[in-house]
Amino acid sequence: MRIDVFTIFPNLVTEFCSETLLGRAQKNGLLSVNAHDLREGATDRHRTIDDTPFGGGAGMVLAPEPVFRAVEATDAPRPLYLLSPGGRTFDQAFAHELAASDGFSLLCGRYEGVDQRITDHLCDGEISIGDFVLAGGEVAALTIIEATTRLIPGVMGNDKSAEEESFAAGVLEYPQYTRPARFREWDVPEVLQSGDHQKIREWRQAAALKRTLRARPELIDTFTEQQQRLLEKYS
Repeated sequence: MRIDVFTIFPNLVTEFCSETLLGRAQKNGLLSVNAHDLREGATDRHRTIDDTPFGGGAGMVLAPEPVFRAVEATDAPRPLYLLSPGGRTFDQAFAHELAASDGFSLLCGRYEGVDQRITDHLCDGEISIGDFVLAGGEVAALTIIEATTRLIPGVMGNDKSAEEESFAAGVLEYPQYTRPARFREWDVPEVLQSGDHQKIREWRQAAALKRTLRARPELIDTFTEQQQRLLEKYS
């Protein structure tokens, strides 16, 4: 997969993506992340990429000319998404959609936003990571890159890890435990030490449902008969 990111802080992207899973995926040829400096599209000696908004108002706006020029000077993969509070909310389903593609590009806004002509005529869509405001799109871009690329076969090493994580089945992940079996006065549930894989699977499904009901009840509309039985069995 190839992912291109357009930003005024390309080093933020390249340094983050050179570490951990992302760095290993790039070394193994599973992923290519390319960061482009939007200032490369500027033509003045100050490398200016923003200007004051028409109609007045606080702050500066990314101007269309340098942004169009920076994007069009590359062969960046499409679609190109603008990171924007008004975009489609990024979630696990969206991550799976992106992971199934050969690549995509992300445009990081800054200041008070971007000239609307960038949104209308350069980008193919908009993505939001939540109902809050950041200083720029870089953190959002890195969030999308990490959530998406870890779904690419081979990136995580054990592909089943991605299948069992939170939101993969529409609920939160079940609680995890490791050694020692007893820490202070807190014990690991006996079923996890039983060696009975069927019971362990059932317990984990029930624990995931209970955790979701407690922390994120809006994720569950109705229960299936199987889920109801599991909840009653492990209540």
